[in-house]
Amino acid sequence: MPSLDDLDWPVLTDRLVIRRATPEDLEATWAFRRRPDVTRWMGGAPRTLEEYAQGYLEPKRMAETLVVEHDGTVIGDLTVEIRDGWAQEEVAEQARGTVAELGWVLDPDRGGHGFATEAVRALLGICFDGLGLRRVVALCFADNEPSWRLMERVGLRREGLHLRESLHRDRGWIDSCAYALLAEEWRERS
Repeated sequence: MPSLDDLDWPVLTDRLVIRRATPEDLEATWAFRRRPDVTRWMGGAPRTLEEYAQGYLEPKRMAETLVVEHDGTVIGDLTVEIRDGWAQEEVAEQARGTVAELGWVLDPDRGGHGFATEAVRALLGICFDGLGLRRVVALCFADNEPSWRLMERVGLRREGLHLRESLHRDRGWIDSCAYALLAEEWRERS
């Protein structure tokens, strides 16, 4: 199965450095991940740095997390969860480690400068060109318009709008969106 460990780090874009997360990034990521305008759309909303550290420092999470730096400051993080594509058992081995679910959080104070677009485009390059994956997916609450607009901006295609499929801590059952991109689509656009 492909792994982020197999790649050379950091990855540089015009303005950003994308690198593997370290335990030393805990407080820098907590600074924006604790904000209510961020936790509104996240899967969890830890109330304290200690709660956040329990999840952040888990080996699986550390293995899947990248940080985004601009001018030496951590401004966001990205996740790449590599998994198997769905397959019938006779061909399941061919589907091992072919898909990644992506996620991202950018410091809202850094919004409006194209950093998220630049970082997620680089993440797609990491997935397709670096890891050789065949498909990436990204999911979000349908009300999280900035997230699905970013997905569309970087070329992901909306594959589904799922009605009242996701349970939100404050809003109850709400709609969610599923986006994806295939390696051949990435190569056609690159």
